[in-house]
Order: sequence, then structure tokens, then C-alpha cells
Amino acid sequence: MAEGILVACAVEAGDWPDEAELEASARRAFAAAAEKTEAPSLFEVSLLFTDDAHIQVLNRDFRGKDKPTNVLSFPAASGVFPGDTTKVLGDIVIARETVEREAEEEGKSFDHHLTHLLVHGFLHLLGYDHESDDEAEEMEAMERLILAGLEISDPYA
Repeated sequence: MAEGILVACAVEAGDWPDEAELEASARRAFAAAAEKTEAPSLFEVSLLFTDDAHIQVLNRDFRGKDKPTNVLSFPAASGVFPGDTTKVLGDIVIARETVEREAEEEGKSFDHHLTHLLVHGFLHLLGYDHESDDEAEEMEAMERLILAGLEISDPYA
């Protein structure tokens, strides 16, 4: 499935690993998620790796929450370009300081927490949400299933 995954990856700010390493992590997370969901066979996701300052602006402007967050997802409106079979799923933005702080507070490795957030953001692009208790249960169960396949322990335990 990994051959059907297009990832546009950019590091804007923050002390992130190099883009090639981040892209490889994203491809692995997205491939695992695609196997367990109804993701299209060919899809594209854009990733922006940034810092708390920038994600706070995005969180304020798009969600009305004036604080940094770990991950934001922006599903694409139409998704497919004419003449193309690749479904554009949308954009995922991740903030370095928040990811690092949460991983430390929760006793997780940075890489495992980042993978969880990549999966979480990807599921949002597919329409999963956690606004209600039922939605949260469904989304968290899917995250657990995907992460277990990547040999990452339950992030909610």
C-alpha cells in the first residue's frame, strides 16, 4: 500500500528531524492506518511540522482556541483533481514543543507519540472525530488497533 501514498512534507519551525525521516515515519503510520480503514488506494497528505507559536495561530483562527495544540487536521474540500485518481485527503500540522512535552509527561518515546499523532491526524482526514463520547470511543479504538500493528502500546492506557 505504501506505493499509493503521496506525502508532501515541510519543516517550517522547531527542532524536528530531517524531512526524509519525518516523511518515512508518516508513510509508515499512514500505511498502517490505511490498511485498517476505508482509505482510498491512492491518496496524498500534506504535512507541516512547526512550533507552538504557529500552531497556536492556526488553532485560534480555525478552531477559536487561542492555545497551542499537538496536531491539527484540515480535510480537503474536493479531494480529486480532474484526470487524476489520487485522492487528496488534506493537511496535517504538528507542533514540536507540544509533542515533546506530552511525550515526556506521559512517559512515552517521542517517536511513538509522534506516530500516534500522525495516525490521529490521518483519521481526522478520513472523517473520524471525537466530539461525542461515541465518536471518541470509535476513533480511539481505531487508533489502538493501528498502533498495535506498529507495535506501539495503547496511548490511552
